[in-house]
Amino acid sequence: MTERHELDVLSIETKEEPIVEKKVVKTVKVMATGYTAGIESTGKRPSHPQYGITYSGVKVRRDKNTVSTIAADLKVFPLGTILYIPGYGYGVVADKGSAIKGKKIDLYFSTTKQVYKEWGKKEVEVQVIRKGSGKLTEAMLKELGNVMEVSKEIPEDLWDKVI
Repeated sequence: MTERHELDVLSIETKEEPIVEKKVVKTVKVMATGYTAGIESTGKRPSHPQYGITYSGVKVRRDKNTVSTIAADLKVFPLGTILYIPGYGYGVVADKGSAIKGKKIDLYFSTTKQVYKEWGKKEVEVQVIRKGSGKLTEAMLKELGNVMEVSKEIPEDLWDKVI
């Protein structure tokens, strides 16, 4: 049986987001902006074969109930890093961007209207839940989504069996 220590686990309940239990590795202040899969953010049109595909190879997604894909400087947050972003929810680093350097992150949204209406540009303190290994696959992302949908707790050995 796993032993829990109250100082290691935070419970969060907000109007927008479900009750979630998470272990916080560290907190980092970042500048967060939003992006889409469209030409305005990526230079790609829907007809492009790589439209909506991140640097890691997974498809972009926005899921307020589980986890969304985000972009970051991979020297700061390697691929697969799981962050909790207040006001956005959970994000997993799946992408990078030419303008995303240092402590900047880019949050995925389906439309530019959502980027401006729901986010814009904000300085936020993100919580690092798990540092990534530098790899993220569709199988890993699916497993993370399944675990969060069912238990809302991210186990230490989450990706050991799908890597």
